[in-house]
Amino acid sequence: MKVLILNGSPRMKGNTRAALQAVKEGIETGLAPEELEFYDVSAHKLSPCLACDGCKKNGGVCVRPDESAELVKKIYEADVLIFGTPVYWWGMSAQLKMAIDKLYSMDSQFKALKAQGVSKKVGLVTVGAAATDDPEYKLIEDQMVCICGHLGWKLSFSYGISAWEPGEIAGQEATLKELREVWETLQ
Repeated sequence: MKVLILNGSPRMKGNTRAALQAVKEGIETGLAPEELEFYDVSAHKLSPCLACDGCKKNGGVCVRPDESAELVKKIYEADVLIFGTPVYWWGMSAQLKMAIDKLYSMDSQFKALKAQGVSKKVGLVTVGAAATDDPEYKLIEDQMVCICGHLGWKLSFSYGISAWEPGEIAGQEATLKELREVWETLQ
């Protein structure tokens, strides 16, 4: 089983990354290291989709000179995807949205998997300053539900966390414990 964790936060030491690290720690207890990859979206050169449809003419590779083909291939090959994002203005980060938009380049290949009954399990971790009953968490979850529905994937969990101050999540031991155990919902 291949698991890909996508950190959509531009902060390399932020609360979203800390939350995803806890998820990773839980997964590591049951998987071989080569089956798990942690991917910091901001550490890679990605460019926004221009809707030029060049990818539709060349077999599913974005024509922009960036690292999106590698990322989309990783997503395509993964059995489990865990997306993490801070909440920015009632939505996911631009970095994560840009990565998701690049899935368009292989839309027909993803739809072929769906037609074959292949379904990826998906987890979502959102971290924001507001209380977790704020609508912004639900807006991001609803968008992920739509993406999963389109691709035939299953959203297995959505976990919202309220953390504003840098490093705040590190002090939320109960939250970190739950995040380490969330892997069980994906098996």
